[in-house]
Amino acid sequence: MSAAPVALIRERIEAALSPTALEVIDEGHLHAGHAGEGQGHFRVRISSPAFAGKLPLQRHRMVYAAVDDLMNNGIHALAIEASVE
Repeated sequence: MSAAPVALIRERIEAALSPTALEVIDEGHLHAGHAGEGQGHFRVRISSPAFAGKLPLQRHRMVYAAVDDLMNNGIHALAIEASVE
């Protein structure tokens, strides 16, 4: 990953979903002793009108689609909290 991971994740999600609120948090430090320890663990909190009428699983799939090429290439684990604005 050439850019800072949080900035790159933010850029991809903003381009794909035009969120009204977006928080990308690096949680790598919380995973000491786990697979992928210290890197690649992120939490995304997002609100977007693109989620209107979508079930939670559909919202998560939309977020994953936005960062698909980063999965296992900078992102080891991604926790998602997605809501309609």
